[in-house]
Amino acid sequence: MILSGKEIEKKLGTDISIEPFDAKQLNPNSYNLRLHEELLVYDNAILDMKIENKASGITIPKSGLLLEPNKLYLGRTVEYTKTHNYVPMLEGRSSIGRLGMFIHVTAGFGDVGFEGYWTLEIFVIQPLIIYPNIEICQIYYHAIDGEFETYTSGKYQKNDSIQPSYLFKDFENEN
Repeated sequence: MILSGKEIEKKLGTDISIEPFDAKQLNPNSYNLRLHEELLVYDNAILDMKIENKASGITIPKSGLLLEPNKLYLGRTVEYTKTHNYVPMLEGRSSIGRLGMFIHVTAGFGDVGFEGYWTLEIFVIQPLIIYPNIEICQIYYHAIDGEFETYTSGKYQKNDSIQPSYLFKDFENEN
């Protein structure tokens, strides 16, 4: 079961928190999230899963920023979300996808209990000018059936900025 927009609004302050919240961004069964002005790009063309890959920040000016194809940009939402008792999911808006922009390559699935900004894996198939604060994606909520444990991972929980990959931490205890 997916929550309706009206149900999302009813759950605000209890099971769902979206800050800042603007009723104009509420849809029939989702809520539009906006793109923050900050992006990260990895410094090296070759990335290694076993090491921390350094990244540099870029600010999207109000006049726009040209994104290049075949380059991964990490962005984040303006909105900070908290979810209890539901599974948050993220999808790109169809208007964005129709411009050849993908906002998550594999990471649109959230966990019950996730709290933070959503890091967006931004990729374009042709050059595209983007702008800060555009409604770029939508969050929606699935009911969860059965007993569950709330997400508590230290890797991405309660973040305060864009989160590059912390996969290298999974290798730290390797012999």
